[in-house]
Amino acid sequence: MTSSSAPSKQALSKIASNRLQKELKEWQVNPPVGFKQKPTDNLQRWIIEVVGAPGTLYANETYKLQVDFPEHYPMEAPQVIFLHPAPLHPHVFLKKYYFKGHFGGLGPYLSLLLSRKKEKP
Repeated sequence: MTSSSAPSKQALSKIASNRLQKELKEWQVNPPVGFKQKPTDNLQRWIIEVVGAPGTLYANETYKLQVDFPEHYPMEAPQVIFLHPAPLHPHVFLKKYYFKGHFGGLGPYLSLLLSRKKEKP
């Protein structure tokens, strides 16, 4: 565990906590190609490294994301922040990316993080 995880504003609901524990276990057993989850001491904040997909403008680039899960995940979208360096992309504003604005507020969202990997600007 690392100290890169700051305390969250509100504690996770029981549903959110159970869901994130299940998803974290799935990542450990079957990690998605091109993604690496860095352990932290806070289930509500994940640090994820993403390698750009082959054949895209981001091929072989590595980006670090901070994913902050809200109290009522998966019914509320996580906040995703690109840590340095942030890619140049029309959907990345001030290093932050909110899934909710692009997907109508429907959960769950972690699988959307994986689906965004192959998208080009």
